Amino acid sequence: MKNTNKAITETFTNSAEHGIVSQRDFFDKDIANQENISSYYVVNIDDFVYNPRISSSAPCGPISRNKLGRQGIMSPLYTVFSPSGVDLAFLEQYFKTSRWYSYMYLNGDTGARADRFAIKDKSFFDMPIATPSSLNEQEIISTFLDQTDYRITLHQK
Repeated sequence: MKNTNKAITETFTNSAEHGIVSQRDFFDKDIANQENISSYYVVNIDDFVYNPRISSSAPCGPISRNKLGRQGIMSPLYTVFSPSGVDLAFLEQYFKTSRWYSYMYLNGDTGARADRFAIKDKSFFDMPIATPSSLNEQEIISTFLDQTDYRITLHQK
């Protein structure tokens, strides 16, 4: 959904290292031109955002979940989507892995700009994602992985 009425003014960005963050906090200033935000996509709580900008830590670009607890907007260069029928924490963990990269490499390319990955929306949304059929099993797996991530973070401090 586009921000056609400019009702939402906080612009988010999707960082490979930090996930979805406020653009103002990340860059210490507003990058978006407030006159042009009507073409930006609305990002709701728990929406996922694909950023096609590639980096060493995200060779196909990062896919992150909006866990900021508020709505924001994203540049039209990003892909915003609201998954259904899957545990969101499971999907979030899946996109932290490299398991989806091979599909991206087979169905996209680096495009005209070497720092961006290009894939058509249809191909992106046709990406097969292996999930346990039970939402309960997905929740058990994602909880285990979240707890493991937390413990690793504690040991790194």
